[in-house]
Amino acid sequence: MEVRHQTEADRSLPLIDARRYPRYKLSVEIQVFSRTCGLIKGNTEDISESGISGTFMEEVPLGEVVRLEFTLSLNHVEVHATVRQRSAFRYGFEFLEASDVPEMEIIRRACRELAVEQSLSGT
Repeated sequence: MEVRHQTEADRSLPLIDARRYPRYKLSVEIQVFSRTCGLIKGNTEDISESGISGTFMEEVPLGEVVRLEFTLSLNHVEVHATVRQRSAFRYGFEFLEASDVPEMEIIRRACRELAVEQSLSGT
């Protein structure tokens, strides 16, 4: 087995984000409907075309499929997602591929709008 040591040249290379879609800052109220925990309210941190993250004061089980409700550009969104990550009070949700097509189009459109807004504001 070969052991590779990081060289000075390796450290100067930019880190590549392995995510499929870029994330955009988003701060709106979000509700999680969990079969095991009931209704949990929180606030979003960021969104991408494949998922959303938020902070919650109550625990949401990793791996559970939940229903999320939030508002984007005056559109109410209801979508199913899997709880993928947890770091303290911050959770990451991955939208399910089989989610409602009109809902996913609202999310894609909102991500495009956020990309323009955030590039203009430098955030």
